[in-house]
Amino acid sequence: MKRTSFNDGWQARPKVNPFAELSGTHVPFRPVTLPHDAMIGRARVAPGGEATTEGGAGAYFPGGTYEYRKTFVVPEEQRGKRILFEFEGVYRAAVVYVNGDFAGQRPYGYSHFYVDADRFLRFGEDNEIRVEARTHQDSRWYTGAGVYRDTWMLVGDVVRIAPEGVRVTTPDIDRERAVVEVATRVANDSIAVRTVDVVTEIRDAAGSVVAHDVSKATVLPGEPATVRQRLYVHEPLLWSTDTPTLYAADVTLTGLDAETVDFGIRSLRLDPARGLRINGETVKLRGACVHHDNGVLGAATYARAEERRVQLLKDAGFNALRMSHNPMSKAMLDACDRLGMLVVDESFDVWTSGKSEFDYSLDFPEWWERDIEAMVAKDFNHPSVIMYSIGNEIPETGSRFGAAWGRGLAEKIRSSDGTRYVTNAVNGMLAVLSELRELRRRSQETAPEDGTGINTLMADAGDMMNAISASGLVTDRTAESFAVLDVAGMNYAEARYALDKDLFPHRIILGTETFPTRIDGNWRLVEQHGHVIGDFTWTGWDYLGEVGIGRPQYVSPDGPRPAHTAPYPYLLAGCGDLDITGHRRPASFYREIVFGLRTAPYIAIRRPEHHGETYAGSPWAWSDAIASWTWPGFEGSPVTVEVYGAADEVELLLNGRTLGRRPVGAEHRFRTEYDTEYAPGELLAVAYRDGAETARHTLRTATGPIRLRVEADRPVITATGGDLAYVDLTLTDPDGTTHTAADRPVRLEVRGSGVLLGFGSADPSTEERFDATERRTYEGRALAVLRPTGPGRIHLVASADECDPADVVVTVEERP
Repeated sequence: MKRTSFNDGWQARPKVNPFAELSGTHVPFRPVTLPHDAMIGRARVAPGGEATTEGGAGAYFPGGTYEYRKTFVVPEEQRGKRILFEFEGVYRAAVVYVNGDFAGQRPYGYSHFYVDADRFLRFGEDNEIRVEARTHQDSRWYTGAGVYRDTWMLVGDVVRIAPEGVRVTTPDIDRERAVVEVATRVANDSIAVRTVDVVTEIRDAAGSVVAHDVSKATVLPGEPATVRQRLYVHEPLLWSTDTPTLYAADVTLTGLDAETVDFGIRSLRLDPARGLRINGETVKLRGACVHHDNGVLGAATYARAEERRVQLLKDAGFNALRMSHNPMSKAMLDACDRLGMLVVDESFDVWTSGKSEFDYSLDFPEWWERDIEAMVAKDFNHPSVIMYSIGNEIPETGSRFGAAWGRGLAEKIRSSDGTRYVTNAVNGMLAVLSELRELRRRSQETAPEDGTGINTLMADAGDMMNAISASGLVTDRTAESFAVLDVAGMNYAEARYALDKDLFPHRIILGTETFPTRIDGNWRLVEQHGHVIGDFTWTGWDYLGEVGIGRPQYVSPDGPRPAHTAPYPYLLAGCGDLDITGHRRPASFYREIVFGLRTAPYIAIRRPEHHGETYAGSPWAWSDAIASWTWPGFEGSPVTVEVYGAADEVELLLNGRTLGRRPVGAEHRFRTEYDTEYAPGELLAVAYRDGAETARHTLRTATGPIRLRVEADRPVITATGGDLAYVDLTLTDPDGTTHTAADRPVRLEVRGSGVLLGFGSADPSTEERFDATERRTYEGRALAVLRPTGPGRIHLVASADECDPADVVVTVEERP
């Protein structure tokens, strides 16, 4: 079927009760271009405000119901064609109307779906499509709202290739040739028997035909036929994270329809001795969990935003992503294929047991099969996808009925796609939550006066989860749930890794979610054990909502314990290796060292205003250190310097004066600390191995006049296809050193062939908006995102107090 973008020409508004409209209430529609997040532009609500607030889980944004509409014309010559609309994602509880009539719905906010529209259309005149979406206390993180992913119009003949009807597998591969099996589903909505020629060509990355086949297929009325063709590619170039080579399968129904899908030739193997093997080579998953929001853009899913995230995460040392806790967008899957990033795609955060007042558990029993089918259909041709996860921290996994649900989900996936593995991100503590509640109740009744008991255990979430997960109770209660899987996904349960090697010798384990502060020990376990195939940190990229779980906190001896959720106006979780603008935090460089990918040491400075206070961050929280030696007002004050390194030892020098050598490396958790006094100038770390210098890292104090630097990620972008321009705004000194202590408002003006789509910083607690033209920098940085409106030039001018204006020009070209 012919696919055309359906993103332009929409209008949106908060939905109004029709009876209220009759009484005079008027809420105007405003023009929008899809993808569009209807929530990110709403004013946030402090606790005690609107009843529909999503609270800290949703970054204090309000819930609501939203209405989209679009007027369009279908040419008379398309009468008799099959016409579908595809929605890649609507959050949530989407209902679609065409010319006022109900045409389709989808409760789940992360599944793509199709609306069969031709029966409702008026040809040669105006038509209206209307979409309603609603969100209200239905998630544990920021979801966004509305039509936040791409939409498409599909037009085809009555005899055609069904949508997502081409599936490619590579069941047999060696050096000389690869078997490529192409299964094409041909639909026939006519009343006649039709015989068609199915022509399939395999093309390499250069566009050359490397295999060709023609098959005849007789298709009965109303009975789709699957045509299977086996083609042979000689001397195949294999897809891997290092060489993400893609092929294309061009399938044509002669004179009727055509479809092209990209795919990769690669093999997967799995066993407890050699772990996961891709193309015969063992691969350990250096994984990042990521949520679906795009920071300053909210939930809006643009192809360039997804590609940029994948590229920056790969540059930071990750080779795998776990989409948490919902199916990944098509745009991100495409980027993972092109860039060489492995994917664990996840279906649900809830099954039958709800975690929020009005979440998907209310729809799961009726809709789960269709949502699993949609996820598999979306993922099938993507070589980056190696594993499906059927859930995240599902409490039912500790019961026999939950295990039965898990078996049903796993078998549903296997019946749709037998080429990939199935996992489930099980949290052992949640699997026995009912027992823990009873234990805590008894503990409180008999607690000793010194406060020991289960409450003491709960003081450290990491130790608590590990202790419970390694218990005999969890071993017994989760045995069946793990047995239905190919890979036992474990959240915060590294204490089971060595234990299960003896208890369950055939069990293969993946750390599906782990604390960032424990990556050194966790990675050592991954390297030591063949049956442990990787580690996924929470999280690779910071996100909106679940506010403050990774924020640094301090307590006094008689003060209250730190709260899990931060108060309004906190906005971010604060636990990503990369912040929401894509800037790498110190934890990212530490992880790169632990992975063995960085030889140079790295310096980070704890904020001197908290020196001497008692740190009490959660296990998701890194220290409050940043890579800056610019601390005006703290001259002569004590300061703690963190140095990370994989060498034998590191020497720290302040303005040429040595502060001594300290051991680092694996035996010392790849880190050391120095206490000194802040003095402006240069801080230098030198790494040594076997007495010889191997690498160094330097921080310098920003001095002199402050300058505003503006830099676009690319000088040329395309006018269509979801392309964007990302513009970094940085306060520096004349030598280019970032001035992290000179934050101030920056004002933007955008002219020409583009608009300002989002503008913000990584400030974790702010009342500023992402749709404003003025934002304050955070640690000297801000980020603007530009959306092209057509070919031409986009001119951005930035200004800030006590700085000369700065500008950048981005050229917009038509897509080749």
